[in-house]
Order: sequence, then structure tokens, then C-alpha cells
Amino acid sequence: MAAVLLAGLAAGTINTVVGSGTLITFPTLLAFGVPPVTANVSNTIGLVPGVASGVYGYRRELVGQRGRIVRLGAASLLGGLVGAVLLLSLPSGAFAAIVPALIVVGLLLVVFQPRIAAWVNERHEGARGHQGPWWVRPGVAVSGVYGGYFGAAQGVIIMGILGIGIDDSLQRLNGLKNVLAGLVNGIAGALFILVAPVDWTVVALIAVGSVIGGQLGAGVGRRLSPLALRVFIVVVGLVALAAFLLR
Repeated sequence: MAAVLLAGLAAGTINTVVGSGTLITFPTLLAFGVPPVTANVSNTIGLVPGVASGVYGYRRELVGQRGRIVRLGAASLLGGLVGAVLLLSLPSGAFAAIVPALIVVGLLLVVFQPRIAAWVNERHEGARGHQGPWWVRPGVAVSGVYGGYFGAAQGVIIMGILGIGIDDSLQRLNGLKNVLAGLVNGIAGALFILVAPVDWTVVALIAVGSVIGGQLGAGVGRRLSPLALRVFIVVVGLVALAAFLLR
């Protein structure tokens, strides 16, 4: 229980800063014998309060972004719902086969995050509108499908889309990213509560930890070394991949 609580705290912090917290909580749950689908479902529900905590911590960066939140939030809700339905409708064997690939994708996104950020910065002077071009909303919806299904590194994907498409500071876009990821987790979590196998002890532990972590991420996350965070996430993700493949 202490390990799951600490994993939730780490995930809440990392989700607010870089958006890869599931690579911490998911392998921790697997290590203690929680079935993969139950672990994914319970993790998604448990991280919802943590994301909300991060959104509150970034409230200053969200001033003046109501229009974006409404426009892109609808896309995130739709995508998250589709992803959650796919998780519940596909055979459990399909999830077991897909998750290693998703973990690898998440790790690659984390490893190459500096290059993604540099690409975003290079494109930042391009001709882009305040709301972004037409493809931003479908891109956010697709990231929502991924987030509703698994979610690791969802925040990195969203930041890539927003940073390339919308003309604004990256810190303000990070605040927007937290809102969109929270909507995805929220709609998926609501569906999971109704129809999926949930371990409520896991949910409670991750929720408490992630709420504290969300405030830590908003308060001190910008002072943390991005390299240290990436190394930590990659190590845990590789452990997750090994544990999953050796089950």
C-alpha cells in the first residue's frame, strides 16, 4: 500500500510536469499482482483527482484560455470515451499484446522529448492562429483515444500537437495540456466505474498520492531536472516492459 501511494505521488508530480505518470503507477500495480486491465482501469480513475490538482496548480496559466478549453475539451472527451470503449470491448488478450508496444511508444516519446521540444520551439515562430489550424482538434481527439485506452505519455503527445499548432507560450500550453488530459481521464474513469473491474483500494491510494503530487508538480516541477525525470521514467518503464513480458 505504501508503494502504491508513493507511486501515485510520483505519477501526480510527473503528470503535471511532463505527462508520463502512468509509466510509474502501472508497472507498480503489475509488480504487486494486479491484473493488467484492472490495473489500467483503477489507475485511470485514481489519477483523475491528481490531474485536477495539477490543473488547479496551473490556474494562472489558464487565464484567458476558456475558448480553447471548450473547443479542444470536446475533442478530448470524445477521444477519451472512444479509447475507454476500445479497452473494454477488445479481448483482454489484445490488451496484453498491445500494452508492451504502448509502453515502448511512451518511452520513445519521453526519450526524445528534448528533440520534440526543440521542434516545437523552431516552429513556434511560424504563422499560427490563437486557436490553431483545423488539424489541432482532430489531433487532440486522437490523443484522447490513446489516453482513454492506456494513457502513458499522453501529455507528451498533447504538448507536441498544441506546441506545433497553437501560438502561445509553452507554459500556458502545459496548463491547457493538464486540462485536456484530465478530461480524457475523467470521461474514461466515469465509464470504467460503471462497467469495468475496479480495485477501489488501488484507486484510493493513487488518488491520495496523485493529489499531493499534482501540487508538488505545479509548485516545484519547473525546478526539477528534465534529464533526471526522463531517466527515472525510462528506468521504471523498462522494468514495466520486462515485468509484463515475463508474466
